[in-house]
Amino acid sequence: MSVRPEELGLFVGGAWVAPDGGHYAVVDPATEETVGWAPEASRDQVHAACAAAREAFGPWSRTEPGERAAILARAADLIRARLLPYAELAQAETGATTGTARGMQVGVAAARFRRYAQVEPAEWAIPPQVNDAGPMGRAAVMGALAVRRPVGVVTCITSYNNPWANPAGKIAPALAMGNTVVVKPAPQDPLSVYRMAEALEAAGVPRGVVNVVGGRAVEVGEAAVESPDVDMVSFTGSTAVGQRIAEVCGRSMKRQLMELGGKGAALVLEDADLGSAVAGIGTTFSFYSGQICTAPTRVLAQRGIYDRLVEQLASYAARLKVGDPREAGTVVGPVISAAHRERVESYVELGRKEGASVVMGGERPATDRGFYVTPTLLADCRPDLRVVREEIFGPVVTVTPFDDEDEGVALANDSDYGLIDYVWSSDVARAFRVAGRLRAGGVGVNTVGRNMEAPFGGFRRSGVGRDCGSYALHAYSEVQSIVWPG
Repeated sequence: MSVRPEELGLFVGGAWVAPDGGHYAVVDPATEETVGWAPEASRDQVHAACAAAREAFGPWSRTEPGERAAILARAADLIRARLLPYAELAQAETGATTGTARGMQVGVAAARFRRYAQVEPAEWAIPPQVNDAGPMGRAAVMGALAVRRPVGVVTCITSYNNPWANPAGKIAPALAMGNTVVVKPAPQDPLSVYRMAEALEAAGVPRGVVNVVGGRAVEVGEAAVESPDVDMVSFTGSTAVGQRIAEVCGRSMKRQLMELGGKGAALVLEDADLGSAVAGIGTTFSFYSGQICTAPTRVLAQRGIYDRLVEQLASYAARLKVGDPREAGTVVGPVISAAHRERVESYVELGRKEGASVVMGGERPATDRGFYVTPTLLADCRPDLRVVREEIFGPVVTVTPFDDEDEGVALANDSDYGLIDYVWSSDVARAFRVAGRLRAGGVGVNTVGRNMEAPFGGFRRSGVGRDCGSYALHAYSEVQSIVWPG
């Protein structure tokens, strides 16, 4: 087979190596054309990457934090300097709009490397304690220190909706804490992650500290999880896959960080600013074309404003330009693949059969190519409908009415998920009171925005653990206590 110039190798032990499984085409979801050719690793190559990370762990973990930080800072500068070509690649792989590819994908990745180039204290003093009866039978004053230590080798399995920000959010804090990593990118859009590895290599990361091994075969991810050289798995993706990974991790007591599915409830109370609520909920249609776990996809509207909210959401969705994400004015790009488009469409049809009213959307847009889904609004939804309870991961919003605050909270909490919920009310005290009753890892009050220093993670089937900001440094470290006579 002839070698294509755009074919990439795996990054293992500081070297670019030919994949045992050859290459496969990565497809642009907007044009259905081939973007490039991604490598398919074998199980042996994944294990070799894990072994390389294990060998590199000792020296890297003993490297001065300031030296590790300098490498992350250089990586941030390189990514920022190459923002436009990197964003063009991300757009071609994911179908993201130009603003999203530049700002929320590559831009956020650079910011995350820059953030974890800030050296933070790894130890803190604990107040001395007087023990009335120590080991020798007499009182003693004991001092103590808590120290963050790196976990070891971390397997990072990343999601397809953001091939820059998501891997950077794992790799940067893990490296900052002195861990080494094996990155398994999503098979739909892995090319960007290999570009990130190139930037880290150019920034001076030592051999074996960062390894990237990808592929479409299930065995690639399995090998990266089950390897005895791996101490921790950080995963972003579906709850179903997360559960299988957790079972494997549990058998050998590997540390886990799981950011899984979501079905965010958006409680819109009768005193809400409907314009603000519509704009926030409307991001489900536009941001990553609804392919994001934090989206407010499950709207719960108090009856006094229910009809007006549905009408305004339908009007908002109807104004959104669907099409080529490279064109000015495009707000809604494609979903990631033909298979995923069919999955989203099947949910819309299911909702129709279950009795939901299709107020907006429900049909495929008139395009010659590309995996597009029309923004869809389903109203009159009962809380037991599958479209209300299951994560669709597309530009589909359901609306369910409720009577009073207690019922709204009960409906919001009646979910297998608990990642991020939202509350809209002009009474901020009321909104915060309601937020305190929601069983979710995060709550947006009159906003869908995020503070990237705030802890991020979910309740129930939405995941295990917290990352972002300083919380990511804790996630990728173990805490060791050192005790001595005071």
